[in-house]
Amino acid sequence: MRRVKIESGPDASANGSPVWETLEAWVRQRIQGFIQAVLEEELTEALGRGRHERRGAVDAPEGYRNGYGKPRRLTLSGGTVTIRRPRARGLEERFMSRILPLFARRTREVGELLPELYLHGLSEGDFDLALRGLLGEGAALSVATLGRLKERWHAEYAQWNERPLGDLEVAYLWADGIYVKAGLEKSKACLLVLIAGLCDGRKVVLAVEDGFRESKESWQGLLRRLRERGMGEPRCVVGDGALGLWAALDEVFPQAAQQRCWNHKTQNVLDKLPKKSHAEAKRRVREIAYADSRRQAEHAKARLQTWARQNGWDSAADTLDRDWERMVTFYDFPKEHWRHLRTTNIVESPFAAVRLRTNVAKRYKKVARATAVIWKTLLVAEKHFRRLNAPERLKEVYEGVQYQDGHRVEAAAA
Repeated sequence: MRRVKIESGPDASANGSPVWETLEAWVRQRIQGFIQAVLEEELTEALGRGRHERRGAVDAPEGYRNGYGKPRRLTLSGGTVTIRRPRARGLEERFMSRILPLFARRTREVGELLPELYLHGLSEGDFDLALRGLLGEGAALSVATLGRLKERWHAEYAQWNERPLGDLEVAYLWADGIYVKAGLEKSKACLLVLIAGLCDGRKVVLAVEDGFRESKESWQGLLRRLRERGMGEPRCVVGDGALGLWAALDEVFPQAAQQRCWNHKTQNVLDKLPKKSHAEAKRRVREIAYADSRRQAEHAKARLQTWARQNGWDSAADTLDRDWERMVTFYDFPKEHWRHLRTTNIVESPFAAVRLRTNVAKRYKKVARATAVIWKTLLVAEKHFRRLNAPERLKEVYEGVQYQDGHRVEAAAA
C-alpha cells in the first residue's frame, strides 16, 4: 500500500502542530483523516489506478469509482470519528474494505470494553455519562447495545455449558454457592460454582449452574453432567460445610479426597465464643490449620479445646471435632499446595467481582439471565487468576502419587 498524505485540519496551529486547547479535537481529526486516506488507498489498489487516472493495461481490473456511502460514525478507543466509505462499480467481485467491515460502528477493543465495564459494576444508565465524554458524543453506545450483549452472553453460556471436558486434567476442584437476586420468588436464587485446578497450573471456571440451596440433588446433578461430558475424577475437592456437596461426591466421585474450608470452620468456632475472645481464638485456630504435620495439628486442636472448656465454652470445643477428617485432608497432598487447599478462597475471591455487579443491579426476573451474566463476570475474573504453586507436583497428584504430611511417599522396593 502506498504512503498516504494527511492534511492538517483547522484545529491545528499555523505551523500544522496542535495547541493544548484543541489537542483532543486535533488528534481525532488526524485519526479520521488517516482512516479516510487508507480507505481511499484500498480502493485505488482494487482498481489498479488512482483517482482521475485512465485504465492502462488490457488486463487491468475493470470498474470505476462510484462516490461515497453515507457518513458513518466509528467509535475507537481514542474517540469517535466520522468517515465515508468509498464505493466502486464494475468490478468482478464486490469491493469490500479490509479495515472497515460493513455495518461496523465500533472497533473490537471498544466492543470488549463495554461488557468489561458493565460486569465491573457500571450500571446501564451510567454509560452515557461515563463514556460519551471520552469516546465522543457520537459514540455507538446505548442501553439497547447492552441488551444485545446480554442476549449474546446467554447464547454463549448455553454453548459453553455443553462443551466437552475430556481433555481437562483436573487435579483439584473448589466448590461453593452464591446467592443472587433472581427469579420470581422473594428469596434469593442459588448458583453453584466450580473452579478447577489443572495439571498445568491454571485455574479455570469449570461450571456455573443454578441449584436449590446447595442441596445434594443439585450438586449431584451438576457433577454427573460434568462426568457425562468427559471430566475425570478430581483428586481433591475443597468446599465449605454444606452437607449436600459431600453427599453428592460420595455417589458421583467416591474416590476424590474431601477438604473442608478452614475459614468457614474458624467462623463456626467464633460463633460459639464471646466477642472478647475472638482474637485469641483466631490465633489458636490458625495454629491448627498451619501446623507442619497432622500430628502437630491434633496437638494444637487439643490445646484450643482445653482452653475453651476451661472457660466454659464447651460448644466451641465440640465444633472442632465435627468433620475433623475433612479438615486435615490437605496433609495428604504436596506441601506447596497447602495454601490453595486449606480454604475456598480461590472461588470466594471471584465472588467479590460478582457481587459488585449484582449489588448494583435490580432483581433479575429470570434465573437463567442472572446465571449468564454471573458466568461472564467469572470469566472476566478468570483472566487474573493466580496460577497454582509447583505445577510439576500437580501432574504427580493427578497420576495418583501418594503424599504424607506434604512429602512424597516413595514406593517400597520390590
